[in-house]
Amino acid sequence: MSANYMRSFSEGCPCDLQLRPPTVTGQFHTLFFGSVRMFFLGVLGFAVYGNEALHFSCDPDKREVNLFCYNQFRPITPQVFWALQLVIVLVPGAFFHLYAACKSIKQEDNLQKSFYTLFYIFPVFLRIILEAVAFWLQIQLFGFRVNAIYICDVGALEKKFNITRCMVPEHFEKTIFLIAMYTFTVITVVLCVAEISEISCRRLGFLKTR
Repeated sequence: MSANYMRSFSEGCPCDLQLRPPTVTGQFHTLFFGSVRMFFLGVLGFAVYGNEALHFSCDPDKREVNLFCYNQFRPITPQVFWALQLVIVLVPGAFFHLYAACKSIKQEDNLQKSFYTLFYIFPVFLRIILEAVAFWLQIQLFGFRVNAIYICDVGALEKKFNITRCMVPEHFEKTIFLIAMYTFTVITVVLCVAEISEISCRRLGFLKTR
């Protein structure tokens, strides 16, 4: 299949116009969200958190104590939490693009018709809410800093001791990664606000030119 054919097919495909965000900010957000954030989580996240459970050790260094304390230390692993966050935040926009593809909505329709403008803004606004909720949950689950020592309550194991100390591996790297994920969330919210502002201004400009 020739390169010219592929180019002409890509330029003539209406789905590309329907699924592409109608604003410059939205297109940048898609690039940022789909590329940088997922790459950072998939590659660096696995490098930092991939073997955390194996290197998490307590005193005494017994498997049952280590597993019990690790589950207490991590009710949900950061990789799973952030992966769920990405999927859930993507859902509102995916519904809009699916609807736009089914109804053959063009980019200019988002500016010319108020219903489509509101229908486009609503998923972006919902994305801001979901990101804010995820930000709050991340604070509750992981905080802003990973300490080198974790104090674990092992009373449920009916041991001779009720409290034990556990070593958290690569705690400084995890702290840096946490701050980076908080930063990504803030950047995403800022881009969403900018996207709403851009499409609102373009909508007002379109109405004034009519």
